[in-house]
Amino acid sequence: MSQQGAGVAHGSGRGTRSRTYRTIGNVMNPADELRLLHDDVAVVDRSDRGFVVVTGAEARSFLQALVSADLDPLASGDGVRSLLLSPQGKLDVAFRALLVDDEVWLDTDPGLSAQLAASLNRFRIRVAAEVHDRSDEFGMVSVIGPAVPASLTAALPDALHAHVAYDSVRLVRTEHGVDLVGPNDALASVRAHAPLDAVPSADAGVYDAWRIEHGIPAQPQDIDEKTIPQEAELERDAVSFTKGCFLGQELVCRIDTRGHVNRFLRRVHDIEGDWPVPGAEVVVDGKSVGALTSVAPDELRTGALGYVRREVEPPASVDLRWDGGHAHARFDTL
Repeated sequence: MSQQGAGVAHGSGRGTRSRTYRTIGNVMNPADELRLLHDDVAVVDRSDRGFVVVTGAEARSFLQALVSADLDPLASGDGVRSLLLSPQGKLDVAFRALLVDDEVWLDTDPGLSAQLAASLNRFRIRVAAEVHDRSDEFGMVSVIGPAVPASLTAALPDALHAHVAYDSVRLVRTEHGVDLVGPNDALASVRAHAPLDAVPSADAGVYDAWRIEHGIPAQPQDIDEKTIPQEAELERDAVSFTKGCFLGQELVCRIDTRGHVNRFLRRVHDIEGDWPVPGAEVVVDGKSVGALTSVAPDELRTGALGYVRREVEPPASVDLRWDGGHAHARFDTL
């Protein structure tokens, strides 16, 4: 839905004001798309995400025994971030769970739905639940920015990841706007009508620069099968320490009560020098203390994410080193 021509007038849904967006030729400049995410509103097509649907009379109780979030207090229309961990407490798949009537919709980072479905099915023994990979049938668009049309949010509860029906799609409140999740044909129909038809788009590279700037980890770039939840602060909103048993609980709870992890995922910003690459070493006082995992595109330069050893406390200055390049930067918490 990138708009064409010399400019695009757009009503935000918060009154009658309009804006004109600068373009280069017939394509919006990536820097302008990023500015929309910061200061106005843009739509990002994220239909490459993975989607798993769990159905059946015991769908919720089946998941409750396995995943890190507490699903018991949730009703249809609620959602929560969660993790499926290995028995050793390391990450298997991070996802969001939405309770939709008698189903549970799980959405993951791209390419992870088959892994999530296979992992869940390994534990599906004599239980009235079915696990379906619906990635070919479902999609998602995110509407991001401070000027998200009020008509999209008016019916939403204040709680994060609470959702309502929007035609046959689910409209989900997020930290930065709203997500629309549902079957591809219904999602296409919703996108073609007001208030979304006038909202300009930001592409995947722009979204990646934005998420890095906001300290949002992606799997497998920033979190993978070696990750303990506390290393990437996943425990803040994806782990319940009061729900009772779940897969991998022992390690996660032991760290929470009397342990620590040896590294943390950090935001790297104010980069001066060559533009780094994923895998670049993070160096303090001549000693390697970590490495970058995600780096924003060169043309946007919003920053990077990377792991840094726990003894180096933020905020701090660091050097970045890689074959053929060197830079100075600062790092901070997510």
